Amino acid sequence: MKNTAARTVRRAFLALALGSLAAGSMAAELTKIKFTLDWRFEGPSAPFLMAKAKGYFEAEGLDVTIDAGAGSAGAVTRVATGAYDMGFVDFNALVEHDASNPASKLQAVYMVYNFTPAAVVTLKKSGIAKPADVVGKTLAAPVFDAGRKAFPAFAKSNNIDPAAVKWQSVDPAIRETLLARGEVDGITGFSFTSVLSLEARGVKASDLNVMLYNNNGVDLYGNAIISSPKLIAEKPKAVEGFLRAFNKALKETIANPDEAATFVKKQDSLADLALETRRLKMAMSEVVVTPETRANGLGGVTEERMKRSLAETMVAYNLKAMPDAAALFNPAFLPPKADRMIK
Repeated sequence: MKNTAARTVRRAFLALALGSLAAGSMAAELTKIKFTLDWRFEGPSAPFLMAKAKGYFEAEGLDVTIDAGAGSAGAVTRVATGAYDMGFVDFNALVEHDASNPASKLQAVYMVYNFTPAAVVTLKKSGIAKPADVVGKTLAAPVFDAGRKAFPAFAKSNNIDPAAVKWQSVDPAIRETLLARGEVDGITGFSFTSVLSLEARGVKASDLNVMLYNNNGVDLYGNAIISSPKLIAEKPKAVEGFLRAFNKALKETIANPDEAATFVKKQDSLADLALETRRLKMAMSEVVVTPETRANGLGGVTEERMKRSLAETMVAYNLKAMPDAAALFNPAFLPPKADRMIK
């Protein structure tokens, strides 16, 4: 009896040890991916945080680390230097980077924002109500702001001389403050960032005039997920898995943004949940769920629209040659179209 009991105990310990080894082996097999956002942990980062928190990345065999960013240009550089494997950046910042560094071979693999969220924002009391009204005015924005960099495309679409607008270079932290105080005539920025930041400074949304670039003749695409050429070449299945996990989380975010926003709060305990929920809903309704994505599915681009978008980027960023769409956007890793469709 004693021998039987001893054998039973040994078997139990052996099973436990083998189980631990198996678990350790599975953990070791997860592919590590360092991912950079373009900005802070805010509402629009919810689907990335959800995919991680709900185990969608892990289910694809991925161990994903998500870090905040400080602008798209910086995020592009992080991926280009190999410090990060993938990132979430303004597609036009990628185009600009490629023009100066064609050997980097960075590619966008999932177009998240079907349009740029860039906008010119003014106070209604200023009398600036339409694009032509910015002539002779002063706009404030950081030098790296997507709206400022793309302003020449906005100007061309509305028959405005870009040189007729004066710029005041400011830190992102005070951009909205200057407008709220009336110290500048307007600002450029992402709509869901500037509008809510102005509200936090006591300016009602009803007192603002928001001229979204995409509502004023601009076809520019917005933020996309990019990948390093090294990851694409060496671990293409990891890229596919990342996009499947993200796509699943993005669809859940669209269906239930209130739940999705809670993952931002879980990531950053100081985040204002109500504010970030509104920011997330604005992003989804303004630049993610569009007639184009309803017709063709999330994540992709259309050939004709991409041609127009790149032509506008060429003008806005003063590029010397037309960018190569095929080199900049790679749809090969997208989930099947049926999985990317939304209602």
